[in-house]
Amino acid sequence: MNGGGSNSLRSAFSYCVQQVRNYDYHHYLCLLELPTEMRKAAFALRAFNVETARAMDVASDPKIGLMRLLWWQEAVDKLYAKKPINHPTAQALSWAISEHNISKPWLKRSVEARIQDAQREVDDIPESTEVLEKYAEDTVSTLLYNTLQAGGISSTTADHAASHIGKASGLVLLLKSLPYHCTRNRHHSYIPAKLAEKHGLLVKQGGRSEILLDMNSREGLCNVVFEIASVANAHLLKARELAEKVPAGAKPVLLHSVPVQVLLDSLNKVQFDVFDPRIQRGVLGVPPLLFQFKLKWYSWRAMF
Repeated sequence: MNGGGSNSLRSAFSYCVQQVRNYDYHHYLCLLELPTEMRKAAFALRAFNVETARAMDVASDPKIGLMRLLWWQEAVDKLYAKKPINHPTAQALSWAISEHNISKPWLKRSVEARIQDAQREVDDIPESTEVLEKYAEDTVSTLLYNTLQAGGISSTTADHAASHIGKASGLVLLLKSLPYHCTRNRHHSYIPAKLAEKHGLLVKQGGRSEILLDMNSREGLCNVVFEIASVANAHLLKARELAEKVPAGAKPVLLHSVPVQVLLDSLNKVQFDVFDPRIQRGVLGVPPLLFQFKLKWYSWRAMF
């Protein structure tokens, strides 16, 4: 590779690292615990996730956000066809695909899940928590699968643990983002109808179902959050049950369990009230140094 190409790739990876640091800080800290040879591909993959996860949020019009996602869907096809794309994240991802034989189906599955979510109508309420689990699997677990692959780790047990951690992570991050999505009238997408009805949040008017969120429904919402958080915790426990059988090389990738545990603990401290401002403070509700200490402790003990 010539000097210009090398500088361009270096700039692309620098961009990826900065994107992850700015918009996914707790996972940025997790990636720093990876072996050096895995970090470049991991940051490229995580930056791709940042681009697709934020596509709808940064767009002033939902149609523009959907166009961004469709662009990334097409970009994945182009990257595997070895067609150049003038975007730093795409350039870094192209290198990762070439150097680490990253699986295309998992990348496609991730962006397609976000496209389907973006196309959902405001009053299209998921029926059950299982729908949210599937979304978390498609968008988060797949990212962990690809990161394991980038590290040359082929282990059914590690993949199984990654599946559970990805589901747990996806669920708790959806809970944390509920206040934000409420301001954009998208909260219906992430509160299952069965739980909403069980806790008195589901209102049926004119043949349509709506979820009622006001001061009078705060207790009901806390109960919904508790039930979803309990599902996330169950996935975390299942992943940790596999710890002794997971290859040592996979454990740094599975440190993504630490942010899940921290956020679950933070939710518990505020009685699962996602609107409590303490949840948004520091890193997932705890001081940054405490989060880093917890992460280092798990890393040092080769745990997740």
